[in-house]
Amino acid sequence: MEELRDCFVEELSRIKENDDRLYVLVSDSTSTCRIKPFMEKYPDSVINTGIAEQNMIGIAAGMSLGGTIPFTANAAPFLLGRSNEQVKTDVCYSNTNVKLAGLNPGFAYGSLGPTHHCIDDISTALAFGNIQIFAPCDPEETRQITRYAASYEGPVYIRLDSFKADNIHKASYRFTPGEAVVIREGRDISLITLGTIVHEAIRAAVALEEEGVCAEIISLPSIRPLNPEGIIKSLQKTGAALTLEEHSTHGGIGALTSEIILDNRLDCSLKRGGVPAGYFAEAAPREVLKKMYGLDSDGIISSVKEILSKMK
Repeated sequence: MEELRDCFVEELSRIKENDDRLYVLVSDSTSTCRIKPFMEKYPDSVINTGIAEQNMIGIAAGMSLGGTIPFTANAAPFLLGRSNEQVKTDVCYSNTNVKLAGLNPGFAYGSLGPTHHCIDDISTALAFGNIQIFAPCDPEETRQITRYAASYEGPVYIRLDSFKADNIHKASYRFTPGEAVVIREGRDISLITLGTIVHEAIRAAVALEEEGVCAEIISLPSIRPLNPEGIIKSLQKTGAALTLEEHSTHGGIGALTSEIILDNRLDCSLKRGGVPAGYFAEAAPREVLKKMYGLDSDGIISSVKEILSKMK
């Protein structure tokens, strides 16, 4: 099992070996982003702005205009919260080559509560023009998305979870921007997942199979761009969907799936799993919050049964 943040930092080091333009900016977040190995190897390529996220984004934008490839790495709730205008104007509108890594999204900060929970970053990033948005689910996908972000010319936001996991994907897997990835094929219901919540969906699908329910699991590592064809194909096959995300049901992948169903006039039942729109998440450990909002495997199983019972 590997920590996704460690995979991110390791990949930055590999990229730096071949491309000296790469720099990392942090906002007193060296421990949060686990940047120490990179700092030891490239001490002059890490810039700590202190607790000054707005300045950090402005500096990154300026550095990119000078020909560098700056990655910012700090807590997701503060990256897109405190620096909202700078990300919008200095990065997205100005089309600067800045890569934003939002660390510890969703319920990762647990008992620190609503000030630290990040359940609105996808909706915020989607509201900006001209930025690609990704959310890896396992170590290998983290590495591949980091490599892609460094090679892509333009703004990128990576929702990078503080999560230790084995690889879900096979060695042959290749991340493709825009692709909805089928993790597990099924026929009865589509479980559409954001980031690391896919691990709970897999546990739920295995248990459901023992009861005769065959759930298809779709992972969305690429939120923008997003080719809807993979989702459409799955929903046409199953006729039922449950979206799962450590995010508000407003503006996340539940909302995206709703739009796809509506735009394509699909005959599909949908339940959106996440924090109800208009509410803050409670202050509690992450595992407690996942259970509270039906995002653990038991909650997913219960929601699947509820959806299918209403379709009979």
